[in-house]
This record gives sequence, structure tokens and C-alpha cells, in this order.
Amino acid sequence: MNRKPELIVCVGTAPKDKEAAIRDACRRLAEAGCVDERYAESMLKREQTANTFLGAGIAIPHGDLADKGRVKRDGLAVLQVPRSVPWGNAQNARLIVAIAAAGDGHLAMLRRLTGIVQDEALVEKLCATADAAEIKAALLSDKLDAAPAAAPATDFSVVAEWTVDYPAGLHARPALAWTEFAKATKTPLKVRRGDAVANPRQLVSLLHLGVKFGEKLVVSADGDRAALTEFIAQIASLTARERADSARTAVKKKNVAAQPAWTPPDATESFSGVAASPGLAVGEIFHFDAVEIKVADQPGSLEKSGAELEAAINQAKAQLTALVDKATRQIGAGDAAIFKAHIGVLTDPEVIAECCRHLVAGHGAAWSWHRAIEFVASSLEHADNPLLAARAADIRDAGRRVLTVLEPDLAAAAPVLPDRPVILVARDLSPSATAGLDARRVSALALAAGSATSHTAILARTLGIPAVVAAGRDWLRAPNGETVIIDGDAGWLYRRPSAVAITAAREEIARRESVRAERATRRALPAVTSDGKKIIAAANINTPDQAPLALEMGAEGVGLMRTEFLFLERADIPDENEQFITYCQMANALGGRPLIVRALDIGGDKQVPQLHLPREDNPFLGVRGARLLLRRPDLFAPQMRALYRAAASGAALSVMFPMITDLAELTELRERCEHIRRELAAPAVPLGIMIEVPAAAVLAATFAETADFFSIGTNDLTQYTLSMDRQNPELAASADSFHPAVLRLIKQTVDGAAARKRPVGVCGGLAGTPSGAAILAGLGVSELSMTPRDLPEVKEVIRSRPMTEFVALAHRCLAATAPEQVREWAGECVKSR
Repeated sequence: MNRKPELIVCVGTAPKDKEAAIRDACRRLAEAGCVDERYAESMLKREQTANTFLGAGIAIPHGDLADKGRVKRDGLAVLQVPRSVPWGNAQNARLIVAIAAAGDGHLAMLRRLTGIVQDEALVEKLCATADAAEIKAALLSDKLDAAPAAAPATDFSVVAEWTVDYPAGLHARPALAWTEFAKATKTPLKVRRGDAVANPRQLVSLLHLGVKFGEKLVVSADGDRAALTEFIAQIASLTARERADSARTAVKKKNVAAQPAWTPPDATESFSGVAASPGLAVGEIFHFDAVEIKVADQPGSLEKSGAELEAAINQAKAQLTALVDKATRQIGAGDAAIFKAHIGVLTDPEVIAECCRHLVAGHGAAWSWHRAIEFVASSLEHADNPLLAARAADIRDAGRRVLTVLEPDLAAAAPVLPDRPVILVARDLSPSATAGLDARRVSALALAAGSATSHTAILARTLGIPAVVAAGRDWLRAPNGETVIIDGDAGWLYRRPSAVAITAAREEIARRESVRAERATRRALPAVTSDGKKIIAAANINTPDQAPLALEMGAEGVGLMRTEFLFLERADIPDENEQFITYCQMANALGGRPLIVRALDIGGDKQVPQLHLPREDNPFLGVRGARLLLRRPDLFAPQMRALYRAAASGAALSVMFPMITDLAELTELRERCEHIRRELAAPAVPLGIMIEVPAAAVLAATFAETADFFSIGTNDLTQYTLSMDRQNPELAASADSFHPAVLRLIKQTVDGAAARKRPVGVCGGLAGTPSGAAILAGLGVSELSMTPRDLPEVKEVIRSRPMTEFVALAHRCLAATAPEQVREWAGECVKSR
């Protein structure tokens, strides 16, 4: 049996930096006989390759496993630093717990420490106390040993009640917003449901509450009434969005309500499940159950394991960022927010703390991460609450992304769909797997488990894939290749149907498809006003595989290809040849239609870990877009060479540069492009600029002398014009592209371009709304580029009115004094069609 570890606590220390703190802690461990005097070098070496910051102002420096021989017995030296000491990555440590681990006697205290991290009030108390005994008592207390996520069922001094009026309860998407609201204030907050207490800064902690619609919560703040009032106002502000999402989901669930119920014309073996996504399908079964995850423990040095895990989490976050963008375009921002919540899971303190416990105990990165994810997911799954059980699937889904980076063989082991349409049968599917399905190869889903309110069901409805869930395990015995009928409207599954039943089902499917096709033909019609003025309708997409959907929705080309997503979804940097192939594939997929490629736009909300860019306090105001391209010829030259090679191969493409603010930037970029073009003997391609900052809009007439075209990014133009971060949840509603100031800058851009007859497009969010499209057409914009699924409605709006009415609307909106007026007037115009 291991001896009880030595616990040394020193309060009121003030080391000058991290190295001094580690050396001081190691000196005290050496004086207590726990380590030899060289152990500090081992700890400092570990800090060079991985960060030991645990969270909430607590750091846990420890040595390399290779230096375990320098540890004589278990010990912990705790330095309290009331004024904090920088610990790297803009993190400040106030409690430094230096660990000497000979055996496993320290693990009990480490488990308690990860519990302390999640109790802000206790952390504050321990960082301020002048009594070392208080810190010792906290680390030795049995109360924190059993359940790290638990917090005492008590409230802070300032208390208020709030009744949850979100129709779906406190699920992952609003919970993520709560964490953002809570992190924006320095005041400690608590949320209590009965005897269960959560820290609202932590996503998993909130999900553990399992809050349903109509339940009363006690929200409290530590002495700050204003902060509490503001927090409650913010969470209440989500109600309208949650109700709208719920209504939209309800509509999707009844999407084919106008269709009469279908029943087989003769007796057929049937199974009853839960209707999750409407539609009728006939096809062969293909079993798609996920491969059971088995992660071997491959212990390594702590610095190596820590560095591997940090890199894998960063890459998984980059993948999810790209997935959010892709899902936003394919299924809408509301459903794409599912994956924003997954990003929150990857850095949740409970998950990280649980993983750290295993790493410190000497286990490998993949094994430690897998155990941490399973621990947190199981705690939700076993809470006897269907809402929490559904969120457990999200925890595992997010966690698996990190695992497949650490263990690529896990990704390779995933089942591959055949190249023909099938009925996909599985026990259940993760949201990521569902979002990645190709609707052309999946006729329907038949799941043994799941619910109609799960994220998987929501995504199936959005993708238009018929689905039945909760069909039971007996259904899984149906063999591959067997023909079945799935009725997603009524929740029935039919096995071994007769030839008569199959024919009847296919006739009904054909009839429904005929109705859809008639509606789809209108998508292909051009966006021409009733008095003959043409507006080009294009799509914003990232990769060639997204082009077919864009064309199906009526796109006349691509107005924005975001090339940064070639970098975001991978761990390395694509070379020139790989980029060349991608651009050629995109051009081929468009069949000669126009393609506008945006040069690499990194910075702001799009960070690429493998580029190793320096951290910036204000990335939206820092080195991003054109500024980065001019500083990084290693990124600029390969991309432009690939683009000019694609043009030489026949691609009908144009290139635009992001974040241009100064004419000198554009001049230098054009000179570099011309040098590359001559070197390759490639044809000239139009070179345009993004209008994203007020400076570019004001100088539009000047830029028009040099730029071949303009494309207005209304999302960035809005945030820079109004000085509002569009990602800040407190400001998102106010960062409104309908603001008259934004419209006037757009008009100034159009007027500046007109003198040189330069075309002006809009590729921001404003173009994808019916009201916004009507105003932009009236302002003189010649191209509207948007998310593919927005195209049909926007084209209908353009076709519904003469240009004279749009011009009159735009003129009126330019004179408005508030965005509310603009929305009202534009809404009236659109509704009256």
C-alpha cells in the first residue's frame, strides 16, 4: 500500500515567473524528501512541449515519466499566488500544485483538485485565504472525491428564479449560449435545479441538470445584482429563437402532412417504430453500425501525450468549425448549431479534468481521452432522463473526432456506403455521421434506437431522408440485401413485401417525386425582374462536392469559393498541386459556369493551427486576409500558381482578395499575381476585392481604377461598420446588416464601381434573405451569392417585382434611421408579391 503523499502548502507567494514558481515548488518537495534537486529540470522540460494549466487559475506542473527515478515518494507542493503568475497562452495561475508521483497516492488529491476547478467560489476562497490549513482541508476533503462535477446545493448571496420556457428544455445549443453569457462576466454564477447545482460557464455541468420545459431554476450571483439581472435577460432573450426552432422542427416533422397515409395493398410483415423524418422509400438493407471503439493504452511521456492531445483537440475544433459552415449551408444555421455545441464539449473543464487525471497517472493520450469521454457520457446516460441520454450521444460524437485524430485507424474502420441507394439500418447514428450522409445513396434510415427529438432525427428531416427510429433490436436481424419499405410519415417498417406492395410503393414515390420536380423546375429559371432586369444568382460553397446541390437549387455559378476550408479540415497544408486539382474539379463540377475564388482568408474567426500563427488579442483587427497573404508568400504563391494553372486548363474563374483596406495592398497583390502569371504563361483572370471594411467602401471609386470587380461581404462590413463582434452573443442581434449605415456604404460602393463599369456582387448573409435581396437589387447590385438552399426563395422574390419597385424600396431604406424601419419596409414589399 502506498504511503499517504506529502502535502506542502505555501500561501502568499509571489514568484516572478513560471520558471521561478516551478523551481520554488520543487525546492520544497526536495526539502521534504520527495524528489532530488534535479527534478525541477524535468518539470521545466515538460512545460516546453505541453501546457499544464488545468483551468480556473490552477496549474499542475509535473515531471517527465522518464525522470521518475528522481522521485523518492509521492508529494504535492502547493504555491498560492494571490496576484497570479503567467502560465502561457494568456493563462494566469493562482494555485500551483507541483506533483511528484512515485506511485498513485497522489491521485485521490488530484481527483479532488479537478472537483475544486469546477467550483468557482471555492477556487476564489482558496486563492485569497491566508490560512494554509484551508487549502489542505480542501485537498484532503472526502466531499470532492466521488463526483467531480457535483457542487453543493447552495446559492450565492443574490438570488432570482427563472422558469425555463424553451420548448425543448435546456439542450446543447442554448446551453452553449449560456456558457458564453456566463464567461462574459467576472461575477461567479450558479444555476440550481432542486438539489443539483451547475456552473453556467461549463457546458457539461449545465447538461447534467437535465432541465425540461416549464421547470423552475434558481439562478444566483456572488454579490452582484446587476450581473445576475443581465444574465437572466440574456438567457431569456433566447426564448424567441428556441420557440422558432421548435416550430420549424414541428413543421419538418409534419413536412408531408398533405400526403395521404400510405398502406400496402396486401398483407405485409410490419414493424412499428417512431416516425422521425417523413417520406416513403423502397430499397435494400445495408447495416451501418459503427465499429466498436477499442483504444489501446500506449503510455508515453507526459510532455508527448499532452502535446498530442492538445494538437488533436485543436484539429478536431478546426474540423468542427468547417462542419458548422458546411452544415449551415446545407441544413441551416439552427441545425448547424448542434456542432457548435460539440466544439464546446472539446474544451469543457469536466472532460479536460477527467482526462488530465489519467494522463498524470501515466496513461496514453488516446486512452485517457476515451476514458474521460466515456466517463462524462455515461454519467449523462445513466441519469434516467431521456434528454440527458440524447446529449450523451453528442458527447461521444464530439469526443470521437479527437480519437480519430489520435488514432487514424479508427476513422478508416468506419463502414463505407455502397455506390447505390440503400436503406441504412443501424442501432443508432451520431449527428456527425448523419450530417455526412449522401442523400443520393441513402434512401431512408431505420434505427433500432433513438428518438424523434434527437439531433440525428432533426438532421435527417433537414436533409430530407425518410427515417424511422426506436424500431427495436429485432429489426437489426434483417439481413443485408433484403428489400424493405420504410414509411417515415407513419413510423412503419415493412419486411418481405410482395411484388404488388413494392410496385404500389414505387408508384406512390414517383407521384410525390413528380410533384417535387414540378416545384424544382422553377429553381432553374433565371432571376429576372418582371420588367426584364437580370440579377445573377450564385452560391457560396467551399468544395467541389457541394456544387451539385448548388446547381440543383438554381445556382448560376459560384460567387464565393472559400479556399480556407481546404486548410481547416486537415492537419497539414495542401500543396500547389493538390489545390490545382481541387480548383479544376470545382470548375468541372460547375460545367463552365462562373467561379469566383476567394484567396486564402485566415484570421478573425477562422484559425488554422498548423500555420502556427501568433496569438492576437483582437484577431478581427489583426493580421488576416490580404495582410496575411502579403506577409506569407509561402501561402500566397502556391495558391495563386494553382489558380493560374487551373485557368490555363480552361477553368472560367476569377479571384478576389479579402480584407483589402489600402490601394497599396491591392497594387502589390496584382504585381505578384502578374509575375506568377507570366512565369506560367497563363491567361489573365479577373482580380477583384472584397468590400468588408468601411475604408474600402468609402474608397470604392479609387479601388475601381485597379480592381476588376467588387464583392461585398455584408457580415464583416456590418461588424466593422457598427464596431460589433458578430460572434458575441450579447451583440449578435444588434449586428444587423439592415442598418442604414451599412446600406449607405453598399450604395457608395455601387456608385464608386459605376464610374468604371465594374460589377458589384454581394456574398454576405444579406444576399440570402428575401428582404435583403430586394434592397440590394434596388441599390444596383448585379450578383447575389448565398447559401444554396436560400436560392429558390430569393430568385422567386426577384422575379416577382419590376426593378422600379426595388429601386424605390432601396431609396426609401437609405433614408431610414433604424434597421427596424428597413426590415418593416422591405418585409412589406416582399410579402405583397
